[in-house]
Amino acid sequence: MPDYDLDNAYEIDGPDSAKALYGAWADTYDSSFGVGWGYIAPREIARIYADLSDGDAPILDIGAGTGLVAEHLGDRVVDGIDITPEMLDVAAAKGLYRNRIVGNLLEPLTMATDSYGGVISSGTFTHGHVGPECLPELLRVTRPGALFVCGCIPPVFDGMGFGSALAVLNARGHIGDLSFRDIPIYEGKDHPHAADRGLVMVFRTC
Repeated sequence: MPDYDLDNAYEIDGPDSAKALYGAWADTYDSSFGVGWGYIAPREIARIYADLSDGDAPILDIGAGTGLVAEHLGDRVVDGIDITPEMLDVAAAKGLYRNRIVGNLLEPLTMATDSYGGVISSGTFTHGHVGPECLPELLRVTRPGALFVCGCIPPVFDGMGFGSALAVLNARGHIGDLSFRDIPIYEGKDHPHAADRGLVMVFRTC
């Protein structure tokens, strides 16, 4: 298969492109990117979630992929949703998720209202992937007080309108306790993106 890397992922354009790239990449994603690029953002995001979480309600891991975030959530009950079945098949072998859901975050979700006490994400809100238009549905499937800890990168935060979307949700009383964390995305590897930093959006539903 092709030697995929971050720049390939940044070039996708919509759901069909995402399914094609990640479907072909799934079997080697953990080794070629997770380990090969020193991808530690999932660990850092899970740490922030653990530090702020005050309960054990089920968590929804959006853009779950092969489960790199869930690997750092201990024994928490986690459901994973991803558009690419092949990525979730890799996660299945790890036994990380209560439920694995093949779904598009840009469409209505199948989960019931108030199903989750939190949402976590690493690598989903990035170039060519998913923008803030998914937030209303995620708020629907989460309970009041649910914790959101979702990674992004500054160019996407600005370019896809996350700032204004979060500001509107906050102003209308749909979310609160809005804050941000700065994290390293990579560690211990030499590549063109080694110094990139992540921006983690943290808030609670109201």
